[in-house]
Amino acid sequence: MKDGPQLLQGMELDSWTAALLTSAACGVGALVVLVHRVTRHQQATEKIQRARKWRTESLERAEQAVLRYRDTNPRKDSDQILSLTLSDLTKQLKEGTLSRDDVLHFYMEKALDINRKVNCCTEILLESLDQLKTVPSNIDGLLYGVPISIKENVKYKNHVSSCGVVVYLDQPAEEDSVLVKVLKRQGAIPFVKTNIPQGLLSYDCSNPIFGQTLNPHNSQKTCGGSSGGEGALIGGGGSLLGIGSDIGGSIRIPASFCGICGFKPTSGRISLQGVKPLFRGQKSVLASPGPMARDVDSLVLCMQALLCDHMFSLDPTVPPLPFNMQIYQSSKPLNIGYLENDGYTQPSPSMARGVREVKALLEQAGHTLVPYIPPNISHGAHEVMLKGLFADAGSNLLQKMEGGPVDVCIKPQVFLYSLPKWLKKTFSFFFERLFPRVSAVFASICGVGSAADLWAQHAAVEDYIHETIAYWREINIDVLLCPVIGPAYNHYYCGKIGTAVSYTMLYNALNFPAGVVPVSTVTVKDEEELKHYKGMFQDAWDKHFKQAVSGGEGLPVAVQCVALPWQEELCLRLMKEVEQLVKQSRR
Repeated sequence: MKDGPQLLQGMELDSWTAALLTSAACGVGALVVLVHRVTRHQQATEKIQRARKWRTESLERAEQAVLRYRDTNPRKDSDQILSLTLSDLTKQLKEGTLSRDDVLHFYMEKALDINRKVNCCTEILLESLDQLKTVPSNIDGLLYGVPISIKENVKYKNHVSSCGVVVYLDQPAEEDSVLVKVLKRQGAIPFVKTNIPQGLLSYDCSNPIFGQTLNPHNSQKTCGGSSGGEGALIGGGGSLLGIGSDIGGSIRIPASFCGICGFKPTSGRISLQGVKPLFRGQKSVLASPGPMARDVDSLVLCMQALLCDHMFSLDPTVPPLPFNMQIYQSSKPLNIGYLENDGYTQPSPSMARGVREVKALLEQAGHTLVPYIPPNISHGAHEVMLKGLFADAGSNLLQKMEGGPVDVCIKPQVFLYSLPKWLKKTFSFFFERLFPRVSAVFASICGVGSAADLWAQHAAVEDYIHETIAYWREINIDVLLCPVIGPAYNHYYCGKIGTAVSYTMLYNALNFPAGVVPVSTVTVKDEEELKHYKGMFQDAWDKHFKQAVSGGEGLPVAVQCVALPWQEELCLRLMKEVEQLVKQSRR
């Protein structure tokens, strides 16, 4: 509809009459806008209510299926099955000493139990019960009979991947993602979809549709995100293996917060077809799907299963590189770079201690440890990561969220992105001397402005990748050991501290494979040291970080392992080495 002044064009009126009619017409225009907004709000509310109803019905039907199974199999012990490693489970399923029906129903029962405590499931995939009848045809698959969980944005036929926003509700997938197709061919049984943050660009896990997911170790803490539902479900014992996706730490951060293993491959090593992003076209900070599990061997088995001819034929854009077990199983001593502090975000005491302790164990095992400093981290954080991720000044994110409520966890982010460009630039200028990091962040989220500027930003990313690889070669390292954000945050802090993802997003921008292994828990001494935490810049983000990680005694502590592009097997080899050495040190 035309606005007020347009309605009066071409009419010959005296000034007083024109002014009166213009005011009235503008009033009508404002009323129309208000009515439109109210209508959109009502439509959004109705969509959310339908989605919640669908979810409730899904969970209730799963509960009924589990109860029916328990009634007919009252003496069977689920604890023994739930305690098996993935390798033991697959072995017994193939040998026939375990029943596929038992395994699926017991994991479904456990997932429902964990969901009641932490709210991690968006729905149970009831088709999994039907798949029990057809899965014997895939008995040769590496994941035969294994129930797996998948992140909400991984497409599953006839089910919605909302990404936590209203605009994508009522849009069920027309077919399975490539990942789901391959996993099914390998005998796996996807049985549950897990929660995500609104819009996916957050490392919390809450949205207005499905609510907040809690940490399985402490309900006062977040599980992390954006693959937070996966982290919480696996960390709580409700899934043995899950599929997440990672664009800034979205697999690795929830793995760290929830005390499990998570792996982000090089982008392009595993198919992204059917892994739904909030928006497409961003090419500077790359996303990648990857496995999440209780141990490193489970990650490896999943990578073996995915890197197969079936995936390469379904998605020819994926290079046909099968998993190289020889590299993973090698015992050759490694040259390992290490850092405790990236120079941009001061780590929490437990983050730094985790790296120090693992470094000592690796040295005792015969590896060579080399000090590492990320090249020009401030440039990498602002000009490469932030400017790349928000080349559009956040407009695509804001557009996808129109017409629906904004979740409380991401309101601080949305507020920043919503500011007009001139105001962001003003804040950047104002804070330049007092708070240089704040100033640089405001400048970075202004967007790039033109196609020429975007190309220049892409060139800056390429240059930074080459500079980093040259540095690795100069100091002669094979892999890197570094911190990962932790311990788990208190609620409502993730949206206030975007700077902390420097420890994980860097490897999305570099497109290096990276994974997380739990190695310790927060101690009383860590908490005492945290009282003296100042941060690198003493700005609001440093203060928020200290508040976010406080009260973490007993929570998981993890480290991060990184390799050069396409060297997933080498990265996982370091992860396995860390896992084994930590276990041995506890005996």
